[in-house]
Amino acid sequence: MPDALFSVPRLAAVYDPLEPERPDLEAYLAMVGEFGASSVLDVGCGTGSFAVMLAERGVEVVGVDPALASLEVARGKAGAERVQWVHGDAGALPPLQVDLAVMTGNVAQVFIQHDDWAATLTAVRRALAPGGRFVFETRDPAQQAWLRWNRDDTYKRIDVPGVGRVENWTDLVEVRLPLVTFKSTYLFAEDGATLTSQSTLRFRTKAELEESLTQAGFAVDEVRDAPDRPQLEFVFVTRRLP
Repeated sequence: MPDALFSVPRLAAVYDPLEPERPDLEAYLAMVGEFGASSVLDVGCGTGSFAVMLAERGVEVVGVDPALASLEVARGKAGAERVQWVHGDAGALPPLQVDLAVMTGNVAQVFIQHDDWAATLTAVRRALAPGGRFVFETRDPAQQAWLRWNRDDTYKRIDVPGVGRVENWTDLVEVRLPLVTFKSTYLFAEDGATLTSQSTLRFRTKAELEESLTQAGFAVDEVRDAPDRPQLEFVFVTRRLP
């Protein structure tokens, strides 16, 4: 079940305005060129920002996400008709042979159960052409990103056209490694409504990720630093083995 911030229509509609700057997508866009990918699978595509960006550049794109509300936002964007949208998890994908699969925005951390992560890796491998690349990011647990998940460090107040003023912040709920739970609060000035969304993420170590990828049939070619968040995240660059 997707978290409320992705699956509740009112929250999905303000996701992009609350996250207007996505420098991480530029790094992924550069890798599309680096690997010469003409077809891309965007796993956990959310509101479709990256998928539409690729489609505008002539890349064949499939975006998959289990949150229907987020996909509805994605389908309403300019150029969305060039993307093949799939509602569901990676296991719901039709037969594919893409050059590159990506998970942006730390999507890899939402798979808190080992079996769910393993099943997702299997589905991604199946969707890749032989030798195809799989690239994703995940936070380095040693950096303890959750220490900054509090109202003082995360508070935002924006005016959204057609919606009005929205206030948003994050509060840490529980740290029980490798799981970290937090709550996002959204206050809508228009009618005074307060909506919340609680999320739990899994913080896997580099060694754990490498082992799971090897077991799923991937070669880990490189683990890079995230250019927009240096020393905070692992960026895994992997390749499907025969």
